[in-house]
Amino acid sequence: MKSQHEARNLSMVMDFYELTMSNGYFDNADKDEQVVFDVFYRSNPDNGGYSIFAGLEQIVEYISNLHFSEEDIAYLRAQKIFREDFLQYLEAFQFQGDIYALPEGTVMYPYEPILTVVAPVIDAQLIETAILLEINHQSLIATKTRRICNAAKGRAVSDFGARRAHNMDAAVYGARAAYIGGANATATVLAGQMFDIPVSGTMAHSWVMYFPDEYTAFAKYAETYPDAVVLLVDTYDVLKSGVPNAIRVAKEVLEPQGKRLKGIRLDSGDLAYLSKKARKMLDDAGLEDCIIVASNSLDEFTIQSLISQGACIDSFGVGERLITSKSEPVFGAVYKLAAVKRNGVFEPRIKISENVEKITNPGFKKLYRVYDENNKAVADLIACEEEKIVSGQRVEYINPQKPWKKHYFENCHFKELQQPVFQEGKYVGQAVPATQIRDYVRKQLEEEIWEEEQRFENPHAHYLDMTPAYYEMKNKLLEAAKE
Repeated sequence: MKSQHEARNLSMVMDFYELTMSNGYFDNADKDEQVVFDVFYRSNPDNGGYSIFAGLEQIVEYISNLHFSEEDIAYLRAQKIFREDFLQYLEAFQFQGDIYALPEGTVMYPYEPILTVVAPVIDAQLIETAILLEINHQSLIATKTRRICNAAKGRAVSDFGARRAHNMDAAVYGARAAYIGGANATATVLAGQMFDIPVSGTMAHSWVMYFPDEYTAFAKYAETYPDAVVLLVDTYDVLKSGVPNAIRVAKEVLEPQGKRLKGIRLDSGDLAYLSKKARKMLDDAGLEDCIIVASNSLDEFTIQSLISQGACIDSFGVGERLITSKSEPVFGAVYKLAAVKRNGVFEPRIKISENVEKITNPGFKKLYRVYDENNKAVADLIACEEEKIVSGQRVEYINPQKPWKKHYFENCHFKELQQPVFQEGKYVGQAVPATQIRDYVRKQLEEEIWEEEQRFENPHAHYLDMTPAYYEMKNKLLEAAKE
């Protein structure tokens, strides 16, 4: 399987301040001092009720291959701000820390730790940008695709977005994220090769325009690909020439070979109206099994509208609005210091802000998903790292929005969400194929996550609760900040 690291070293994909701070730690602190950083985000895209965690595989690749080449060191030396002994330290650098993360494909919610780094301070600092860019990009596209697939209500969705992606990597890894989010296939060949994603494609308008007439173009295509003929019928006139010529090819070219016309594709015009008219024409010609594929600036809202209008569309090809998440193109995950180890103990750190939503959840902690007796996820729970939460026991919790009330989880079971990925710099996780991650997403949304959290309008907000011990620790830090 191909890898993004085969032909290039991406170690220098970092913000310059990561290097300046690391140089400062090298000068002024114990470079082996352990710290805890959490990755979390503050709101779901498109005012949704959840997001999907994606990009972990590429984080593993980055950290496993992280090193500074002679060329890198020479470039940093030329900046004339780094001490030579620090550059020598970088020459031999290898990540030595621990990383814990949600399994890739996990349904996740704002303000909870989705990935935690426990590492020497320089190690933790140098990987910040790479971690964030992978999570922010792929989680965004996976989440957007899931919304599109939900709108499609079981109809196939294919990623057609490569040519509208922001660059080649965005096309390839966006296709991976889209597949994780529920897309059935991609038009991006490298993504198919790298991640074993089904690839699909039909024809371009240029094929139709190249030949002297539309019928000839369709016939030549059918002769070349008789087992997979999907004809693009909107180059000239959908109902007057496109669909009639497709029917003619089905009868004159394919049926004599014992073949069937697989489908037609609409890429412009009033898709609801045209699909209904085309469906009737195909059915009247005895082509009831011929599917109708639609593309052209689709997203979850246009697809939802088309289906509500009774559009006769069996499959959607979704491009720019998927691969760029056009409606909300920024995911917003952040990387914040949560604890520093002093005298063998992790001391919690909290970021205070005039904006309440920017106050962080401090400390080295655990995240649990809470399930009721029907295996529905009723809440997530933050606990101190040393706390033990036992399934079946009565567990007190605090809702931070209503801290004056006493609440208990009863007859519930708890699943610790973060799992070890690196320990002492060694990868201890297990590579998971994109197909398996995709199935995991689907299983959660079908079996565990409430439908009320999945609706587009005013979704139910998933509860993020705290144990009393954790809530008390956070409030002590807030109180101390007043002094």
